[in-house]
Amino acid sequence: MSLIITSPSFANNGIIPLRHTCDGLDISPALEWSGVPASAQSLALIIDDPDAPDPLAPKVRWVHWLLYNLPTDSSGLPEGVTARNLPGQTLQGANDWGRTGYGGPCPPIGVHRYFHRLFALDICLPDLRHPRRSVLEKVMAGHVIELAELVGRYQREC
Repeated sequence: MSLIITSPSFANNGIIPLRHTCDGLDISPALEWSGVPASAQSLALIIDDPDAPDPLAPKVRWVHWLLYNLPTDSSGLPEGVTARNLPGQTLQGANDWGRTGYGGPCPPIGVHRYFHRLFALDICLPDLRHPRRSVLEKVMAGHVIELAELVGRYQREC
């Protein structure tokens, strides 16, 4: 079985509901996964937007949420999960607002894509003290067993 990540809130390549954006409640969507490889020791989740600031002229891959050391026996995250409700020994990295936690879609222009990438790793990572994506990816390099991806889209109304 392959690693799969889905959300009951939106279909792959579907529209992310307002409640999960800066225009709504700005709470994380529920996420579900299955097919974690037996050899995995931990999971990591990176949610980012490769279309920032403008999909016609993207300049940065904006990070919305970083989680690592998710337990391999977990099967997802509930909607609006907070730091104290994260499973097991899950740790958070810093998003591009410079804080930990989920920051929902808030694109300045156009339709943006939001990639929810779940990584199965062959190690548990050390406490990296709220790393940025580049640090987390560097430490994960060579330890990714499998990757699953869910894409949501969002455009702000005028």
